[in-house]
Amino acid sequence: MKWLTAVLVAVAAVLGGLLLYRDVSPAPAGGTALDTPVALPALRLVNERGQATPLNASADGRMRLVFYGFVRCPDVCPATLASLTRVYADLPAQQRERVQVQFITVDPEHDRPEVVRDYLGRFNPAFSGLTGEAGTIDEAARVMFVANVKPPPQPAQAEDHSEDHSAHLGGGDEAPAAGDRTGDRVTGDGAANAQAAGAGAAEAARIHGDQVSVVDPAGRFVRVYANGEVIDGTLAADLPGLIRLYGGS
Repeated sequence: MKWLTAVLVAVAAVLGGLLLYRDVSPAPAGGTALDTPVALPALRLVNERGQATPLNASADGRMRLVFYGFVRCPDVCPATLASLTRVYADLPAQQRERVQVQFITVDPEHDRPEVVRDYLGRFNPAFSGLTGEAGTIDEAARVMFVANVKPPPQPAQAEDHSEDHSAHLGGGDEAPAAGDRTGDRVTGDGAANAQAAGAGAAEAARIHGDQVSVVDPAGRFVRVYANGEVIDGTLAADLPGLIRLYGGS
């Protein structure tokens, strides 16, 4: 009977270990899950190292947190990237290995690979960035329900920058519905903030969606978080559960 007791003790130890290390992260409570995940197309983009990288398979099997923005953005972009930097750094190492934070520029004429690489290096060198031809970027934004409106041409002689240019869409706390690009409200005084940051009013006038999108390892867009949910910590609280659901092995 002693051998049986020893076997039972060993089995109990194994089961106890499994319970100890089992991922019990709560299900995500924030964001908006897409009713039907969007399979991203194989759009040809370029990463921050100048390497050809398709939109649908650019994170080596990891879950992605995708944010569209631009380097000359005066306010929301750096604030969002700073929040993502803190969220990423707070993850345990094993979870961090299953996540890729990815920045996709909406201003590819200016944001060439070396510019994107330098910009992301100010936040976390582990973050990746994508740029490419303007038409390809526009299509990538479209399939991910991200608005991308270029600023109008500025007259060469214009000196009056007093007009209130608003730089972003979707600055509220409510996540946009999948496919709904008309309900987001425009927020922020982009011109004033851009001039303070050394960018011109034309750059500040660029309007784009500021949500963070969750893309699973299969290249499917599955969930979206409004910018307010990134800033207020909702995404950070949900991230362990997101990794459990979408983070792969």
